[in-house]
Amino acid sequence: MDYQTWREELEGDTLREECGVFGVFGNPDAAALTALGLHALQHRGQEAAGIVSYDGQRFNAERRMGLVGDHFSSEKMINRLAGSAAIGHNRYSTTGETVLRNVQPLFADLWGGGFAIGHNGNLTNALTLRDRLVREGAIFQSTSDTETILQLVARSTKPRIIERLVDALSQVEGAYGLVCLTPKKMIGARDPRGIRPLVMGDLNGSPVLASETCALDIIGAHFVREIEPGEIVVCTEDGIESHKPFPPEPARPCVFEHIYFARPDSIVDGKSVYEVRKKFGAQLAAESHEEADVVIPVPDSGVPSAIGYANECGLPFELGLIRNHYVGRTFIEPTQQIRQLGVKLKHNPNRSIVEGKRIVLVDDSVVRGTTSIKIVQMMRDAGAREVHLRIASPPITHSDFYGIDTPDQSKLLAHRFDLEGMRSYIGVDSLAFLTVDGLYKALGYDARNDEEPQLTDHCFTGDYPTKLTDRDGDRSGGQLSLLAEIA
Repeated sequence: MDYQTWREELEGDTLREECGVFGVFGNPDAAALTALGLHALQHRGQEAAGIVSYDGQRFNAERRMGLVGDHFSSEKMINRLAGSAAIGHNRYSTTGETVLRNVQPLFADLWGGGFAIGHNGNLTNALTLRDRLVREGAIFQSTSDTETILQLVARSTKPRIIERLVDALSQVEGAYGLVCLTPKKMIGARDPRGIRPLVMGDLNGSPVLASETCALDIIGAHFVREIEPGEIVVCTEDGIESHKPFPPEPARPCVFEHIYFARPDSIVDGKSVYEVRKKFGAQLAAESHEEADVVIPVPDSGVPSAIGYANECGLPFELGLIRNHYVGRTFIEPTQQIRQLGVKLKHNPNRSIVEGKRIVLVDDSVVRGTTSIKIVQMMRDAGAREVHLRIASPPITHSDFYGIDTPDQSKLLAHRFDLEGMRSYIGVDSLAFLTVDGLYKALGYDARNDEEPQLTDHCFTGDYPTKLTDRDGDRSGGQLSLLAEIA
């Protein structure tokens, strides 16, 4: 087993989000509050973190590889980030390598003053725009698609910074939740379809922006509202302005916030993520109940759905699979023997629960299927009589281009096999997924509107909500130069 395969197995065969963003304006503890907010959003990105603050005279930036708590928990670090305004970013890379120059927030000294930006999402025409900008003389310092927005803002001829940002965003396609900082403003922006989330809170009169409501909770801020699709909010000492400069489009927030990405204690689209996931499990049980002795979740994201499944079908819920949360960074250069342990480093069966039982394993999704194979085998090795796998989302048949790290379509299990083929490949006695109609029903809709879908669900349906210019265009001459960098 090579090192990359081992890392994939250790980290789990899961989808991963690109990042989380956070910002505070008009508070003397802005940097410390931002560090706490990023800590609450750590699940959205674990590769790197950064904070930029403004102290009334200059911008202060600290960007580090690794976890928030590893770098932004010391008094010395927070003191270097002086000021009453700050924005921060957690990164999981889908566009650009994991090197320090790609860590956000990105900063540039523009005409009119400094400008910092943090971006959650992915632009589907960033490479096409980048080619044009480079031909026109732009100099790029990173391989992040976020720098494309920064370059467009810098080259805009509009007089005011908000107009320049609008000018830039009018040229991009795809998904974004942005936080930006200037000497006098904190700005938040959400893409016209509302694919990526962004919420506003208030902390004793100081506006707060965040990817999720759980980040408001950790600092004691109260939730005000979601930033609307296509909306730009501008926070200044005089208050908050709302701008809606783009033609309105039907909102299509990403359904994977409910399925996997958001923390269970967050509120997304006015709904409790925890309660929605329980409803996914209940609907799954109603659609595909199996005679069994016990319901076991694949931790951690499968837990709420497994509770809903067990409640619906009247079976006991048990923790038959125990997860070790502390293994991810233990082995820097693992030996071949350690690599062969694979998923066992992260999950271990609870034999007293599993042995001799017919079990229903409940998970939130299946991507390649590699981890599912190993977990099922562990259940059998622990003495399970039967193993039935239930997935609390529909089969993932298409890749994502909006900030979710998915494999090429050819590597997706549900693209490669039909249901029976997947069942045989994973090695379970039965396999069932939540239907698309069931997904929408659990979210409170009567049905999916196939003419104007209520959600961004292309991973299941192939119905992409925006153009995919970079994917569909011819960029044969657009190879980026790469600079090796040691962080």
